[in-house]
Amino acid sequence: MNLKASLDEFRNEFLAKIPPEAATLMEQETLNLAEEFNSRELLTIGDIAPDFTLSNASNQQINLQNYLAKGAVILTFYRGGWCPYCNLELRAYQQLLPEIKSIGASLIAVSPQAPDNSLSTAEKNDLEFDVLSDVGSEVAKAYGVAFTLSHKLQKLYTNWGAFLPKINGIDSWTLPVPGTFVIAPDSRIILANVNVDYTQRLEPKKALEAIKNLTTSVA
Repeated sequence: MNLKASLDEFRNEFLAKIPPEAATLMEQETLNLAEEFNSRELLTIGDIAPDFTLSNASNQQINLQNYLAKGAVILTFYRGGWCPYCNLELRAYQQLLPEIKSIGASLIAVSPQAPDNSLSTAEKNDLEFDVLSDVGSEVAKAYGVAFTLSHKLQKLYTNWGAFLPKINGIDSWTLPVPGTFVIAPDSRIILANVNVDYTQRLEPKKALEAIKNLTTSVA
């Protein structure tokens, strides 16, 4: 089963459980967010990826340029371990990790949650790649994927147990929309995928294919 099939299956099960008014609210908020992002200038193929240094789940400082010195990097932004869609995506990347490493590439996942919660996410999903904490969403802002949840969604998420200020360790309701960037060793972005619909994600195999195509063109 590919990632999209897993995401769609979960989404259908989830929508069948929640009140219709909650589903309608979430759908409308996604449409509102799409309208906002339509006016943004997003990073795209050929742009230089902003450098950053963030803490991983073990509180070690991880720098993007240090990874790029070794090879291409798949950088994916996710909302947090509280998001089931994000967990499905992270597990899908974990399954591809041996192949990613075999071509000399690296994988980095970034969310706004505090390091302790990043550690919980890594342990829960048996992740063997760096899960970084972008507390304050400064890196997400640099990559153009950050946004603030509406007050209506803040209330809904709180009722469902996702009180983000506690999870993220900062008094903020800022999240990244799902975004994946494949970055060449020279910092050029060779694939950029940003989707305001958090129930949809780039298939990890497409990120892997972008790196394989880069390796082939260089060879």
